[in-house]
Amino acid sequence: MENSSEVSGVALSGARQDIPGPKGHLIMGSLPDIQRDRLGFMVDLLKYGPVSKFRAGPTSVIQVSSPEGVQHVLQANNHNYDKKALSFEPLRDLIGDGLLLSDGDLWRKQRRLMQPVFHRQKIQVFADMMGAETAAVLDSWGQAAASGQPLNIQQEMMRFTLSIITRALFNERIGDENGSIGKNLTTLLEDSIYRFDHPFYPPRNIPTPRNRRYQQAKAELVAVIDGLVERRRASVGEYGDLLDMLMLAKDEESGEGMSKEQLRYELLTLFIAGHETTALLLAWAFYLIAQHPQVRARMQAEADQVLGGRIPTLDDLPNLKYTRMVMDETMRLYPPAWLTNRRAIEADEIEGFAIPTGAQLTVSPYATHHDPALWPDPFQFDPERFTPERSADRHRYAYFPFGGGPRVCIGNNFALMEAQMFLAAVAQSYRLEPVPDRPVEPEALITLRPKDGPWMTVHPV
Repeated sequence: MENSSEVSGVALSGARQDIPGPKGHLIMGSLPDIQRDRLGFMVDLLKYGPVSKFRAGPTSVIQVSSPEGVQHVLQANNHNYDKKALSFEPLRDLIGDGLLLSDGDLWRKQRRLMQPVFHRQKIQVFADMMGAETAAVLDSWGQAAASGQPLNIQQEMMRFTLSIITRALFNERIGDENGSIGKNLTTLLEDSIYRFDHPFYPPRNIPTPRNRRYQQAKAELVAVIDGLVERRRASVGEYGDLLDMLMLAKDEESGEGMSKEQLRYELLTLFIAGHETTALLLAWAFYLIAQHPQVRARMQAEADQVLGGRIPTLDDLPNLKYTRMVMDETMRLYPPAWLTNRRAIEADEIEGFAIPTGAQLTVSPYATHHDPALWPDPFQFDPERFTPERSADRHRYAYFPFGGGPRVCIGNNFALMEAQMFLAAVAQSYRLEPVPDRPVEPEALITLRPKDGPWMTVHPV
């Protein structure tokens, strides 16, 4: 039939099969280019159009970058795209079928179970706790300001958000003064993305130096999670937090509780996702604010007017509008969850292109957020992009730092509240300055990190 395609037995009238993209190396495909500059490669794919295709070693991958295409994958036809993407397999070893990677009935069951923890009725309790943790960090930074000792802001934010997520979800505060949890997370996340870039590397049960580092980091992190569970067993049901809900959950048909392995997967998922991404948002925000003194001055003026020297409360957040714009622009430039992947369950059509059954798809907030057709001067930091006037006609999926559709990040409002309170509190108390000769480079692991930093000094305002 003229102008039609047959994809896995499903006729898609008018759909093109010749998805454009880089030719790449005969054997390695585009892996050398990805290894050289992962972020640059994803943005460069935009020149091929809203749907492009590349090869990573033996695997063909389709990138969907237009807002319309992203909406189709994440929302309009989300039931056709599951988490069985090959690029997730290295991460599955760590978090199994936790909320991030589960599908179908299991995902729906776990999502319903966890949703009440993030309900608006809990927000006030969380806000009060966040305020107390914020005050503690500001006090500790007073010592750094007095001594002139530079701080690794990413590590500082990891410790801050770790305290909040463990108190909020597990009713316990886990310190990480020596940074071992952060180091272990880095090892685990770096290894997962490394295996995508190096598909022929020996499996993890082969005792190479890299694999031994991974197994040790995993064992130490699992020990932290198992310790949380063991300390709770004697008093399960007394707190009403997420840990109680998970430990008391029963299968509707069998009446059985969650297995120890599944409980660990869910806790590891929340433990990692619940503080990693918020910490990175804050680290990138402080880095960008320091590069733009006019932004810092406006944030301080807003905080002084709204807060008058006190720690923010939940009621203050609607009045900290410019602070929120700074956060939004930070997540446009450096979305912590910079990439997600899907597998097509059945044949489909996106933006006029045929998507075969089983196709591996990638959707990248980083790429879409840097599309000059959507964002003029896309690499320029400009919080004014998020004024109501400039945002009014913007496609919903031109900006999606928390994903979208049914699988939108369950803790997005929690994270935004946490970050907005902390940024405003710092703005009226301290000015952070970059340490000279310590350049900041993006490191695209599973999350988008500022590599080894940013290192900054703290100064009272």
